[in-house]
Amino acid sequence: MREPIDRIVDSLLPLAVPIGDLTRYHRNPRRGDVAAVAESLCWHGQFKPIVVNRGTRTGRPNEILAGNHTWDAAIERGWDQIAVTWVDVDDEDAAKIVIVDNRTSDLAGYDTELLADILSGLGSLDGTGYDQDAVDELLDGIELPSQLAAETIEREGERTADEHLQWGFVQWDTTRVQITREEVERLNNVHDAFYTARGTDTGFAHYLLDQHEAGQEQTGA
Repeated sequence: MREPIDRIVDSLLPLAVPIGDLTRYHRNPRRGDVAAVAESLCWHGQFKPIVVNRGTRTGRPNEILAGNHTWDAAIERGWDQIAVTWVDVDDEDAAKIVIVDNRTSDLAGYDTELLADILSGLGSLDGTGYDQDAVDELLDGIELPSQLAAETIEREGERTADEHLQWGFVQWDTTRVQITREEVERLNNVHDAFYTARGTDTGFAHYLLDQHEAGQEQTGA
């Protein structure tokens, strides 16, 4: 497992200034999650500079316009410097920069299925802002078809990739269950063995039901 970085990344070091020389924007309406930003700084370091207004046109020198919560988090982490890019704008433009930086984030969205797939494929959630409960909730929110086909179309010795399960959910009739990646792999292996033995997967759904019922009888369930 790699070690946390917890510092400015090397490429941004030429932009570093003493952290105590800066001040927060005096009217920031944003309420960020400083703890989540601090976790990101710990694992990834500061990988993009914050934006600071020189203040010659506002009378408020070294005021942070974009990155106030990154600055807060860096202080929380005990950093003594932070990477900065500079602007020199008046009060109206400063306010607009603050607002648009927050608003463009609000307007953004996600391809939920792609996000879930990326998160599920990571070896660790450290530094992502997600924990396992959040990932599970995200997966639960993925819209599924009303019913998955129980059988695939028989082809003469040929199958397509989508005949294998690709997601961690199965919907059977009206029952939706969440299964692990290992269970998906086992189910694919059972499907492969069934197909190899018969040259078709017609009847695979009934085969699974029969196996399940047989297992219940053996365990007395």
